Amino acid sequence: MVDALGLLDGLTASGIILSATIFALLSLYKSIKLKAKLLTWAALTMLFIGFLWLGPFIDFILVYFTGTNITPTYFYSILSYMWVAPALVVSMYLGGSLLIPKKKWFLVVGFLVLGVIFEYFLWFYATDSFTWVLVNPGQDLIDASFVRSHPTFLLVAFFLIATLVFLGFGFLIKAKQATGELRKKFIYLALGFVIFVVCGALDSIVPPGIAIGFVRGVMMTFALWMYLGFKT
Repeated sequence: MVDALGLLDGLTASGIILSATIFALLSLYKSIKLKAKLLTWAALTMLFIGFLWLGPFIDFILVYFTGTNITPTYFYSILSYMWVAPALVVSMYLGGSLLIPKKKWFLVVGFLVLGVIFEYFLWFYATDSFTWVLVNPGQDLIDASFVRSHPTFLLVAFFLIATLVFLGFGFLIKAKQATGELRKKFIYLALGFVIFVVCGALDSIVPPGIAIGFVRGVMMTFALWMYLGFKT
């Protein structure tokens, strides 16, 4: 039986995945209807970012229905962070198309290479990249933390900073330069990416509890802001 903190952890992770999936499907529907290619990339961005919480979601489902946690434990981290490279590449393509369209492929290829390096460390050095805490197996959910001297953490930190600067601040600058409805859309996009970076960073630092419930509650809105920025 899942304890109270495990329930909070699992339900908030489920909420992020559910909200991301719903708005991704709405965006995909609109992209087909309007033949808007960028909406397809926006849908993929929402979906991949939402899947970053797949580890706690799967662990929650297993504990709730079977009374067992993910085994081996390092799969918990792989299930979540295997989506870092796909999320990074599609979001940089999306941002590059709007902010630096003539140079977007330099940006995408550069981050694709870094993403492949990250995935290498994740898959082959997972036990060196993370530490895991599980006090009550079959009741608690796994709590994973980065080893902060490992390249896996350093790359994630760089990715978050790059996303905040290029997509968060970049869209804010575009909003300042725009007017009317277009300004509003750039503000929505900036807000979505700032929420993702800040909440994503806090999620890996804040221990399970009420605080993580608040952080993830805010994180559930990121896909909504992205959808509002791209829906027309």
